[in-house]
Amino acid sequence: MLTVLESIKLSTEFLEKKGIESPRLNAEILLSEILNCKRLDLYLKFDQSLKELEISKYREWIKRRGLYEPIQYIIGKIEFFGLQFRVNSSVLIPRPETEILVEEVIKYSKSKNGLKILDIGTGSGIIAIAIAKQLEDSQITAIDISQEAINLAIENAVTNEVISKLNFLMSDIKDFENNEKFDVVVSNPPYISKEDFPSLQNEIKDYEPRIALTDSNDGLDFYKIISKRSKSLLKKDGRIYFEVGKGQADNVKRILIENDFICIRSINDYQQIERVVTGVMQ
Repeated sequence: MLTVLESIKLSTEFLEKKGIESPRLNAEILLSEILNCKRLDLYLKFDQSLKELEISKYREWIKRRGLYEPIQYIIGKIEFFGLQFRVNSSVLIPRPETEILVEEVIKYSKSKNGLKILDIGTGSGIIAIAIAKQLEDSQITAIDISQEAINLAIENAVTNEVISKLNFLMSDIKDFENNEKFDVVVSNPPYISKEDFPSLQNEIKDYEPRIALTDSNDGLDFYKIISKRSKSLLKKDGRIYFEVGKGQADNVKRILIENDFICIRSINDYQQIERVVTGVMQ
């Protein structure tokens, strides 16, 4: 019977041959999930023998990872903003950079009461849910074109105990209408250009939903659509917050200017890349 250490070594060698980045880390994360323990706890279990069912499941997961399936889809969850979220191939895998977008919305909204917020392209609901968790009296509407994504977002909102603050709707922003205007619009839209898409990692281009990654054009289509629609969706002095790709900030700022936004600025991520662009509706 294989021990924990033997299983990790064999899996690491397999993933290394397949060209997976950080093969040992991947092998340990998958096994710790199967054994329902923290990754570092594996070091206390090196001599422990694995059960047949554990070996079988581990082999299946390692095989899937060797085919470049993202580890988050394999284990079915991810942590974001200190919260646990379920993810699957119907939604984009949350990136750490998106926490900056959430932080900026919270920073602006924290001192205000009863704000109405619209999250466009909510996916697994991470942005809307993280904001709802921090802003007790906010009213958040979250839309997505995918019903599968909406279903998952609702599940995540229930798990994180904020479903009462959220209204999830399947809707295309091009057609979305609302009786009342919003104080804040926030979005992490598809921003990979058609030209850049083929050069993405296999994990991204082969597994994550293309509709959530690229507009099949220059990567700016959704910024134009959302900025234009926000003119009728936002209150006067309402705020818009975008996550942007590397090198896109100046173009997104220009789009906001063209749509009558003022006080436009950008916020850098931890690598000093302009990651969030925000503006105020006149």
